[in-house]
Amino acid sequence: MNIKLAMKTKLCYRYSLAAVFLLLLIAAASGVLAEEQKYSYKFQNKRDPFVPLVSPAGYLLNLEPEDNSALKLDGIMYDSHGDSIAIINGSLVRVGETIGDAVLSSIEQNKVTVIKDNQKVDIELRREE
Repeated sequence: MNIKLAMKTKLCYRYSLAAVFLLLLIAAASGVLAEEQKYSYKFQNKRDPFVPLVSPAGYLLNLEPEDNSALKLDGIMYDSHGDSIAIINGSLVRVGETIGDAVLSSIEQNKVTVIKDNQKVDIELRREE
């Protein structure tokens, strides 16, 4: 009888070891699968979610990406006698001069007019907040 009990005990011990090993294997495999399923945020062509949509003064902000080839009016030195100068893309430009592929047509107190691709384009001076 003692031999049968010893064999049963040994058999139970082996099954217990096999069960523990199987549980460890399953736990390790589930951990690997969980790592493979991590989410990554694809931010290409999307706005930054941490940039506010409204200014502190309550105005909606323009969040459209700026075209690097676009003309940016940085400032105007207006002279009522006609000797005005505009600062476009960081360069000083007078009426009749070219900036990029555009020609400066007129300078007013708060906007300039350029001719680009045979079309008149008004560029208004924007206030920074």
